[in-house]
Amino acid sequence: MQVEGESWFYSDIVKKHFLDPQNIVKDKKTIKDFDGYGQVGNMKCGDIMEMWIKIKEDKIIDCKWRTFGCASAIASTSMLSVMVTEKGGMKIDKALKITAQDITKRLKGLPSIKIHCSVMGDQALKYAVWDYKTKNKRDDIIMDQPKETDH
Repeated sequence: MQVEGESWFYSDIVKKHFLDPQNIVKDKKTIKDFDGYGQVGNMKCGDIMEMWIKIKEDKIIDCKWRTFGCASAIASTSMLSVMVTEKGGMKIDKALKITAQDITKRLKGLPSIKIHCSVMGDQALKYAVWDYKTKNKRDDIIMDQPKETDH
């Protein structure tokens, strides 16, 4: 694939999710009625990600996000938001098992130097579920308190 005369290092699916991200939040004022919120990242590397989830009957039925990051971070989070909401929503326990490798596989790969970008989405999701769990006193949701990894 060529982009303005240079090779494009990403799959067509990554390109699609980067150029037309799904479930992205452009204005935080539009976020209403969400059950959990998560934020990860640091300004040292420049990537910051926020995620909002809506839960019904223990399924994630909506997932909105915004990130300040590279094409891989944007595409990875867009894909994650699709993964957890498709087919009527994913059960919380199953969503907590999503790994960076699962996201990368759905994207048909990422350059090896960009794999760390796919980690942000699953971390933000874990923080959002933790927020939901603690606010709603849902001790039946089995998970460790998330700890952000330095990417």
